Amino acid sequence: MEHSFGSEKRGAERIKILLFLIFFLILLFPNLYSKEQKEADKIKIITSVFPLQEFAEAVAGERGEVSLLLPPGAEIHTWQPRASDIIRLSSANVFIYVGAALEPWLHDMMKSVKNPEIRILEASQGLSLLGKNHDQPKHKEKKNAEEHNHKHSVIDPHVWLDFKNDQIIVDRIKALLSELVPEDRPFFKRNALIYQKKLQKLDQKYQEGLRNCSQSTFILGGHAAFGYLARRYGLNQIALYGLNPDSKPTPRKLAEIVDLAKEHQIKVIYFEDYFSDDLAKVMAKEVGAETMVLNAGANISKEQLKSGNTFLEIMEKNLENLRHGLNCR
Repeated sequence: MEHSFGSEKRGAERIKILLFLIFFLILLFPNLYSKEQKEADKIKIITSVFPLQEFAEAVAGERGEVSLLLPPGAEIHTWQPRASDIIRLSSANVFIYVGAALEPWLHDMMKSVKNPEIRILEASQGLSLLGKNHDQPKHKEKKNAEEHNHKHSVIDPHVWLDFKNDQIIVDRIKALLSELVPEDRPFFKRNALIYQKKLQKLDQKYQEGLRNCSQSTFILGGHAAFGYLARRYGLNQIALYGLNPDSKPTPRKLAEIVDLAKEHQIKVIYFEDYFSDDLAKVMAKEVGAETMVLNAGANISKEQLKSGNTFLEIMEKNLENLRHGLNCR
């Protein structure tokens, strides 16, 4: 009898444990389902360049899942998509790209994207774009025929380097996401306003930081990526070559820029991340200047990604370097 009673007692305890586990799982499963559902409900957004990724993340917040199409360190002009990139883009709800010939690979890529529901936003559409006559030094020179005919030389695509443009782009992202998820419109609006205030503050820093400078001309030992920034703040950009980063300057062009640097008493020759600084160093040696980085911010390196660098931080570093080179007080 004692043995039978002990067995019944152990059986009752097992039932209690089992009931407890069932109760716990009933409580747990709805939470797991809710989490999975929230992840599935997120708007999947892919952008072509790093600034657009940051803008989309700021507006979408936790309602969005935003990723960059380019791998870290890839150069936007010359990168080529793989089959996996096409598959990833096909699964997105939204694709945001710059346009203005920045992404020469885009047309062929979109032909292979199998998603008729994807919403596409061209960030440069409707903005005041700079053309080929705006990115050259303010002096007479012969045009290189190859550069003149290249599609990258027609329109300057680096629209994100005008922070007024960025505020307009943020507005457009807000409008698109509000169309997709109308019930979250107030959320997107609030997020957009918060980020736009950050852009306004950055613009004010540039206005004030570049107001009292002994120089207004800066020279790039690379391609003319900073035309919008120059226009916004009344500066004169002189670049070794035009809007096509694949162009190669002639010895004559190099000599012309060196002469201009001496004429303007330039103390800093700038170069860009992801491009060789060899020519900038050659020019700096001829002029007796130093070299510093100006980062267009189209993409970030693996190291910058790991350290959590933001577009706003990159632009603040550019301001610091510009103030040094233009001898600002």
